[in-house]
Amino acid sequence: MHNLKELRKNLEHFKKKFEERNVDFDIIDFKKKDTLNRDLINKKEKLEQEKKYLSKSKDKSNFEKSKKISQEISNLEEKQTLCQSEIDRIIFSLPNLAHDDVPVGKDEKFNKLIKKKGDIKKFSFKTKSHVELGAKNQNIDFETSIKLSGSRFVVLKGKFAMLERALINFMLDTHINYFKYTEISPPLIVNEEVMFGTGQLPKFKDDQFEIKFDNSDQKKYLIPTAEVVLTNLVRKTIIEKNLLPKRFVASTPCFRKEAGSYGKDTKGMIRQHQFYKVELVSITEPNKCLEELERMLGCAESILEKLDIPYQVVLLSSGDMGFSAEKTYDIEAWIPSENKFREISSCSSCGSFQARRMGAKYKSEIGTDFVGTLNGSGLAVGRLMIALLENNQNEDGSINIPNVLKKYMNNLEKI
Repeated sequence: MHNLKELRKNLEHFKKKFEERNVDFDIIDFKKKDTLNRDLINKKEKLEQEKKYLSKSKDKSNFEKSKKISQEISNLEEKQTLCQSEIDRIIFSLPNLAHDDVPVGKDEKFNKLIKKKGDIKKFSFKTKSHVELGAKNQNIDFETSIKLSGSRFVVLKGKFAMLERALINFMLDTHINYFKYTEISPPLIVNEEVMFGTGQLPKFKDDQFEIKFDNSDQKKYLIPTAEVVLTNLVRKTIIEKNLLPKRFVASTPCFRKEAGSYGKDTKGMIRQHQFYKVELVSITEPNKCLEELERMLGCAESILEKLDIPYQVVLLSSGDMGFSAEKTYDIEAWIPSENKFREISSCSSCGSFQARRMGAKYKSEIGTDFVGTLNGSGLAVGRLMIALLENNQNEDGSINIPNVLKKYMNNLEKI
């Protein structure tokens, strides 16, 4: 969320930066609403002062005057509340500003390739997709999942279910033991304020799974990512500077309607309504966000390096980043059946954008200020499974188990 005073002082600058994010910021409409809102506040304050003066007078004739002023104050409050809600609606829908070193562009075509790692394996046979590999012994079962839940769900069985669990435990152990993240086991259901804090609400309400309660005023949601709960652990708190950075990791199911992805990736496990993800979150001083982003990126990359899966890192353009991000790297893993790289992680710095929405601050020598927040997939489990299965397949459809996973798979050599 943006500081209203800063927005007001630098309207042209903000308009230009929002255009880089594919958002049309109507300055005239905003100024009109903002001016009206301040006028209503000023009028209300003057009337409140007048009422206060009259209340000190012992003249009984002032009683009717005071009563009339009270009604005028009430009317102004009603108008000002409506006007403020319109201003809030505008501000809450405005994305974070892209950092200066982010490529400016409207979509993924303007993304910048940063590096490639790993050798793409040349197979001596026609490779199978993860769907074809999973069809053997019905280890990946879409038919049953459709009966249970509908499309975009999956049932994993036997050794494939074990592989999913192995990947989760391997990633958690790596991030906890090597990179010193603190493991969190969070709730999977959160309230409206928490979803607002990280930017899922109100703009992306249509993509969230809302839980219905008997009390219609009580709104709660299934988490779309553990970023929501991990970041909000510092909501409405003031942290001592010497306790920063805080680094959290969690493995959770994630739930998304995928409202804007109709017709995309309908086959297989690429885009599901429910999927597991190991999520990384950092809370730090704002001026250390970009340094922390590079560290987080390295933590996520290490998983693919240890599993010997080829990947590339891409710096997203201003028009391709998420709502709350100021700078984002995507990590894309090689998928043999598609003969291309596919996103497996996004690592983002959000600066103080989320912290302002959450009321999360830290205490320094000169006072308090909003913290900086970062989040990244470390990694998405379903997509990592796809990459692992396809890059480690044999001609007979069996899958070689990478050495680092064997201890999590009862020392199996292959599936």
